[in-house]
Amino acid sequence: MNYLPQFKLVSALFLLSFLSQKMIAQDVKTTVTQDPKFEQLLNEKRKINSSITINDRYKIQIFNGDSENSKKTLLDFKKENKDMDATVVFSTPLYKVWVGNFKTRIEAEKNLNDLKKKYPNAFLIKPNK
Repeated sequence: MNYLPQFKLVSALFLLSFLSQKMIAQDVKTTVTQDPKFEQLLNEKRKINSSITINDRYKIQIFNGDSENSKKTLLDFKKENKDMDATVVFSTPLYKVWVGNFKTRIEAEKNLNDLKKKYPNAFLIKPNK
């Protein structure tokens, strides 16, 4: 007697019953409870983001990496260059240190050459609006 066709039939019925139970299990409803402070924090973040202005001037990026090292780089830079603007910008997932606020590319490139002595990975950027 050949058991192969019977085995296939039993296997198919078992598989069909297993899959039908899985389909029924998908009808469970999920309720998400959100802390009311989350919306408040989100609104604060939106306010801060809208207040950040990026103009069409040239800047020099001297660092990109994690938060802690970006803060250290910014502090070191500000100690040595009190007359130049510097800020940390977050662009997921990295923190970037941008310095300067140059009207012309020539002015920015002159400063870039000086900064490359201490920050060899520095490069010129022109942020978009």
